Amino acid sequence: MAQVTYARGSRRTAHPERTTTGLARPTIAGMDTEVLRPRRIWLMLLVAVVAGAIMVAPYVLLDIRSSRLDVDGGWHYGLLVAHVFTAGVALVLGPLQFVPAIRARRRWHRRIGRTYLLAGVLPAALTAVPVALLSGRIITQVGLVIPAAGWLMTGSLAVRAIRRGDVTAHREWMTRNYALTFLAVTARILVPLMLLTGLATGVVAPAGAQAAATSLIPVGQVLGWVIDLAVAEVLIRRARRSRSASRPARAARGRAPARP
Repeated sequence: MAQVTYARGSRRTAHPERTTTGLARPTIAGMDTEVLRPRRIWLMLLVAVVAGAIMVAPYVLLDIRSSRLDVDGGWHYGLLVAHVFTAGVALVLGPLQFVPAIRARRRWHRRIGRTYLLAGVLPAALTAVPVALLSGRIITQVGLVIPAAGWLMTGSLAVRAIRRGDVTAHREWMTRNYALTFLAVTARILVPLMLLTGLATGVVAPAGAQAAATSLIPVGQVLGWVIDLAVAEVLIRRARRSRSASRPARAARGRAPARP
């Protein structure tokens, strides 16, 4: 597992060309890349908590009439509730894995990661499949079954990577995995945007806005995981280029003679 180390110059030292001193950003040993800035991590966590609360709220009272998706009876609704609550667990726990202080404590990092996968991703993915198939709508089936399969695949590959000690591959697969988890947020951003666009262009009548919003949910789900995975790949490739560019500099420092 990765540990947080600090790059050269992490201690507060005075520099003649600087008027202030500061700490260097932490890096993850074995990853050769900087971790996310703490502010971005906490912002992502805040967004996840708010979105998770919005996602779970209609199902807290277990009232089938408040379901945001059309369901066919109590069995279908029960699977939907299980999917929503476990997806909420994954959504909130995911950002914690990027916190440097948690990553430095391997036991906590491992515990949160296992909870994220076993209590969040796994049950959410398994319940998403019957929820989608029972809907009888092809867009809903595509919008939930494909990311559910991707959830399981990327989670499995991430576990296999860390077991063989490949920290970089583990991080990349977990980035893709959480991108699929973040679908819950992206879809809830896209649906209002599409609805507002429809209202502004006259495609959707104000009287039919509620029905249109319900029908746009599956469309938002499909677009959501496509966009999220595309963003994840951009970030992964950027990190790879950053590692490749930093290797010659590190090698040069390693060959430099020690100071007397």
